[in-house]
Amino acid sequence: MTETKIYVGLNDMQTLRQEFETEKYMKILKHVCYNYHTAFSFSVSEGGYFHDNGDYTQETTLIISLIDADAGVVEEIAKDLCAFFHQESVMVTKSPVEMYFVRENL
Repeated sequence: MTETKIYVGLNDMQTLRQEFETEKYMKILKHVCYNYHTAFSFSVSEGGYFHDNGDYTQETTLIISLIDADAGVVEEIAKDLCAFFHQESVMVTKSPVEMYFVRENL
């Protein structure tokens, strides 16, 4: 199985600042994944990175985790979020994972 993560920064690519409350971006993310009928989880993270020109940026990032999602669907979700959140790009990572479920009868 594969775990794919999509990292979406919330700073606008032109204004270089977050334009809306984080909760608004979370609603959009949930709506996008729902429309693609894709199971997901996400987390909110704080981080920083360097631009090619050496400038440093700190921002809030949403990290979407998808387990065994179709590569085409992942690409479409990433493109939609990139456009909706007005980003230059979003980062996608893939890792092999082992997955199992634990159940307990109460």
